[in-house]
Amino acid sequence: MSERPFFQDVVTTERELRAVLGQPSERARLKERTTLDGHCRAFIARSPFLLLATASAAGRCDVSPKGDPPGFVRVLDDTHLLIPDRPGNRRLDGMRNILESGHAGVIFLVPGREETLRVNGRAWIVRDPDLLAPLAVQGKRPVYGIGLEVEEVFFHCARAFMRSGLWQPAGWPTPEALPSMACVLWDQLPTRPAASLEEYEQESARSLRTLY
Repeated sequence: MSERPFFQDVVTTERELRAVLGQPSERARLKERTTLDGHCRAFIARSPFLLLATASAAGRCDVSPKGDPPGFVRVLDDTHLLIPDRPGNRRLDGMRNILESGHAGVIFLVPGREETLRVNGRAWIVRDPDLLAPLAVQGKRPVYGIGLEVEEVFFHCARAFMRSGLWQPAGWPTPEALPSMACVLWDQLPTRPAASLEEYEQESARSLRTLY
């Protein structure tokens, strides 16, 4: 006997959604492009942070943050981008998804701007040293990059940022409002390490200093 799903009253067709939410406006339909124009390039050039979304062949999803100095993503031409892959946790969740599905989606953010730029398309793990050389930071070239071929690109409206007040410092939590990531991991570990929590936090802080 199969386990009963937690969510019962669910929408199963686009027709049901449209019946309530309606059709997109003409502006929403017309804003979608297949190439990177000057406005897209200018936004990417000023973006120090993006979110990379991928999915496996089975549909398992992952969203990974990427960040560097503004303009860290290289625009190769009107339809191709190259995103450097810097040292991280080596889980390779997004990389493995790209190997399986060959697609990815990106949202570019610019601090203080409430609009975002969305780019979706085909994706590859790139190791061409000539393409990666201009992406070096502090003299270190990334070993791999994520190549993205644009299939659709458009600016997303500001409503989410306006609702959340993300760029409004008055609404930001204090540093003490949430425990450090090291403290969270310490609590979640099935077996506590020999080091104390303080030592564990210090080791985590040291590991973060290796940005490149």
